[in-house]
Amino acid sequence: MTSATAPRRTLTVRRESWPIRGSFRIARGAKTAAQVVVAEIGQGELVGRGECVPYARYGESVERVAASIVAMTEVIAGGGGRAEINRLMPAGAARNALDCALWDFDAKLSGRPAWQLAGLAAAPTPLVTAVTISLDTPEAMAAAAAALADRPLLKLKLTGDGDLERVRAVRDAAPNARLIVDANESWTIEHLHWFGVEMADLGVELIEQPLPADADGPLIGFPSPVAIGADESCHDAGGVARLANRYQVVNIKLDKTGGLTEALVLKAAAEAAGLGVMVGCMVATSLAMAPAMLVAQGARFTDLDGPLLLDADREPGLRYEGAWVNPPQPPLWG
Repeated sequence: MTSATAPRRTLTVRRESWPIRGSFRIARGAKTAAQVVVAEIGQGELVGRGECVPYARYGESVERVAASIVAMTEVIAGGGGRAEINRLMPAGAARNALDCALWDFDAKLSGRPAWQLAGLAAAPTPLVTAVTISLDTPEAMAAAAAALADRPLLKLKLTGDGDLERVRAVRDAAPNARLIVDANESWTIEHLHWFGVEMADLGVELIEQPLPADADGPLIGFPSPVAIGADESCHDAGGVARLANRYQVVNIKLDKTGGLTEALVLKAAAEAAGLGVMVGCMVATSLAMAPAMLVAQGARFTDLDGPLLLDADREPGLRYEGAWVNPPQPPLWG
């Protein structure tokens, strides 16, 4: 079949709700379900899929994100690809779902895996992922850590006052685990002064986004004994120069970059600037994690445990074996 006679591509947008096991709490609040938006690009029997998580922190909602994807229907039908989508849409969740759906579609159309299309030197390999412990009392977080004490990398959600007690309790419960802490913009520079040395003594390897993204100037030249990571402050490659004198690590999330295309560019720019790379996620299904596995190859930290926080994942999903997450297979994505 020639391109002139090929059926027009279709775009389908679907909203889904995936219950979280218990609840997931960070400094900004708690939620009991992951609200995701799925984009599907179809042509004949071929279907490419991408998933995103609208995030209110960035002014997004499920309704607005779904509408932004639907608005690209004619662009997709007319053969628009990743370059056009990235030119027409701003970085964010909507573009992420569509960009990743196009990667999946192109992989299936070409018969080549997405990692080859992305120019990776080798097929993705399994990675050790962090496992997240939600914000809670020191006692509750210690109990959660005890249940995960055999996992090599734990990520603790923190909130400010009382955080040293939380980290000490987790360290006592999981003495051999590597630790990352994530303040989600809830600290002040005074917290960093108070906590830094003791966090280092407790074996914390990374403090994610301690200060609000719009007030992180005090980090310039700050002599932190623990590496500081940019999460809410880090969106796309254009911001790397600003981040380089404040942070030592950047957390790349596809819902912030607006897809795999920009995430790969951001990773290269961050590494060129001497920044370490962490690849993270929102709470979502394996479909959202799958393209991030390409970016996470060779990263300093991988935090792709979103499906482990859900009551159930989609089928087929990524295969998790203890702390290890395996690369996606074509029926899922790529």
